[in-house]
Amino acid sequence: MKRIRKAAKPVSADAIARMADRGKDVSRFFKGEGRMVQPIQRVNVDVTASMLEELDRAAQDLNVSRQAVIKTLVRQALDQHYLAQRARRPQSTS
Repeated sequence: MKRIRKAAKPVSADAIARMADRGKDVSRFFKGEGRMVQPIQRVNVDVTASMLEELDRAAQDLNVSRQAVIKTLVRQALDQHYLAQRARRPQSTS
């Protein structure tokens, strides 16, 4: 009769972190899939009360957090800035 191997129980992230802290190899727990998440850095931004109200209304309309609205608007503004920069560069004639 063949022996059937039991499926291993999933290991918690805390257990993996403890193993890594002890210097053990934890590479077997990672498949190399997905993307690397960049570290988050907090910033403080001063805005007027009326701008804060606008942000809150937009967040309510979109049913998302104020932070999500701010992040989205900043990303859009940066993308627009980079597109404008690219458009201003002289085109090279090849």
